[in-house]
Amino acid sequence: MNNNLVVAVIGMGYVGMPIAIEFAEKVEVIGFDINKDKIENYKKGIDVTNEVGNEIISKSTVNFTADKNDIKKGDFIIVAVPTPINQDKTPDLEPLKNVSKMVGENIKKGSTIIFESTVYPGVTEDVCIPILEKNSNMVCGKDFYVGYSPERINPGDKVHKLSNIIKVVSGINEEVTNNIAALYELIIDAGVHKVSNIKTAEATKVIENSQRDINIAFMNEVSKVFNRMNINTFEVVE
Repeated sequence: MNNNLVVAVIGMGYVGMPIAIEFAEKVEVIGFDINKDKIENYKKGIDVTNEVGNEIISKSTVNFTADKNDIKKGDFIIVAVPTPINQDKTPDLEPLKNVSKMVGENIKKGSTIIFESTVYPGVTEDVCIPILEKNSNMVCGKDFYVGYSPERINPGDKVHKLSNIIKVVSGINEEVTNNIAALYELIIDAGVHKVSNIKTAEATKVIENSQRDINIAFMNEVSKVFNRMNINTFEVVE
């Protein structure tokens, strides 16, 4: 992996900012966010996410910016924007659509865009790529490349951090998958796990989140029963 490459990370929240900080130890990094106040805080050395701390932020070489023109410098562009849900519990893809449009307008030929946002299988290829192609006037797989690598950070967890959680990676073809794997291997000590296609990678995130929700819900119900029986749930778990 060429250490002269530039990584642009879009979305400086609890997911994107730690990624930017980690990559800045190895390569040149652009940390982009549309929230100018957040960017100014980072420039002042203030960690508004409390994920890495003020000292690390202040010493980092990340070029924090709210200027979308800086995205054009990225050889790899990592998208880490939130995917909230609507009131009817359907996914709100507007943030992802908006960022795909912006990236499409600000990419150079040969760039690789990696989506990390939580989505259902098919979003990257059926929603994001067409928007990228339309706004760049370029063709995916020929002029630029796309991959998906779901974020697995547990916010506030100081033990299971970015570097020691295995990273699932995928791309539009095997070569792109290998390139994305080589990129993340720069910062992921636990290693990467390649999957055969983007939809599979998207599905791993859906399953992981679902499994976590089910486990939490199950333990909450068990705890209610045990409390009525004067049984200490934590002792049972231990």
